[in-house]
Amino acid sequence: MPQLSYPRSLIQTPYSGPHVPLRFRYQTFELGDQDIHLRSLRDTQQFSDPNDEALALGISAANWALFGIVWDSSQVLARLMSNYEIAGKRVLEVGCGMALSSLLINRRGGDITATDYHPEAGAFLHANTLLNEDAAIPYFRANWNEDESTHGKFGLIIGSDILYEHAQLTPLARFIDGHALPQCDVVVVDPGRKQQGQFSQRMLQHGFSQQRDRVEDISNLEKPFKGSILTYRR
Repeated sequence: MPQLSYPRSLIQTPYSGPHVPLRFRYQTFELGDQDIHLRSLRDTQQFSDPNDEALALGISAANWALFGIVWDSSQVLARLMSNYEIAGKRVLEVGCGMALSSLLINRRGGDITATDYHPEAGAFLHANTLLNEDAAIPYFRANWNEDESTHGKFGLIIGSDILYEHAQLTPLARFIDGHALPQCDVVVVDPGRKQQGQFSQRMLQHGFSQQRDRVEDISNLEKPFKGSILTYRR
């Protein structure tokens, strides 16, 4: 395993409380014919925001660690991306969190860009590309409410469990539309949140068609997955 060179932001903010260091979890995910190594947070009890950077963005201590967990939806999306047609497409992962799909697409040689709102997501992405000895992945921090779409257009936009907040459905659909080429696929894996239908209505308003599929292969998950794959095309 390669020697990790941790980003400065992680080195300088190692505490979740007085004398309590952040704890990590190391996993290897077998996705198609690829093995992706991942360092994530050990659990949702981890916290490190000494300069109140996350707090200033509206991320509370209770929610701070959620970006750093590999949720089932992200594993389903990564499994789907292991054989998804990506040749010739710019791909954007929205709300990437631990960016498992971005790391996989990067390994496959795809043109992938990742984005998230959390101030530490980019640092973890950088550390995990080093862990996998792969090329750096372009990343930008995005606020769906304020984005000015300066990062170009994409032919494939993906995300997992990003429909959790009703107030963000309209900004998210607008963000996707602003980054989508005239012909674009959008793939969202959702664990079964009630906002699915409302989000689909907003995507239809942006000219996308919608398809909903059950998740057939859950062999890599520890428990049943009751969510679905939402695919939008135009």
